[in-house]
Amino acid sequence: MTRFTREELEAARDRVIPDVVAGGLRVLFCGINPGLLSAATGHHFARPGNRFWPVLHLSGFTPRQLLPAEQDELPAYGLGITNVVARATARADELSAEEYVEGGRLLDAKVGRLRPEWLAVVGITAYRAAFGEKKAGIGPQERTVGGSRVWVLPNPSGLNAHWTAATMAEEYARLRVAAQAQDAP
Repeated sequence: MTRFTREELEAARDRVIPDVVAGGLRVLFCGINPGLLSAATGHHFARPGNRFWPVLHLSGFTPRQLLPAEQDELPAYGLGITNVVARATARADELSAEEYVEGGRLLDAKVGRLRPEWLAVVGITAYRAAFGEKKAGIGPQERTVGGSRVWVLPNPSGLNAHWTAATMAEEYARLRVAAQAQDAP
């Protein structure tokens, strides 16, 4: 992976990276917002300590562990990626409550256009802030967003010490099984 200077990473602040989407997705994963390394590379979940790509594979969503640079392969597996807030920051705590709420509104419209079977929000705090669901927990939610069912997953950031890659993969696999069951006749 290319090394970036502090200045190059800082120059990526507020940059927006394109979603990885297509019609007919089984699951649209939704991060909080891009980090500076993701914005600099143009690849979602690009930070080496982020466990999204390993967990996606361990949970059975992909046949092998993809690299962030291979994100465009996701739609072939019925998967996509977007974010609650589009602009890049060094840390999620740099986002305002208003940005989360506006992000939730925009996400509802985006999901309504794309119509994935499931919206998987990776981060309980982001889900609660974006949709005003203060008591929401990890797992399937009662509400829909843009007409799609919602599953809240643990944040794969390396900073999330409450979940190991293995326990995260178990929760992601629960979603995978639910999405497959929805596909069954």
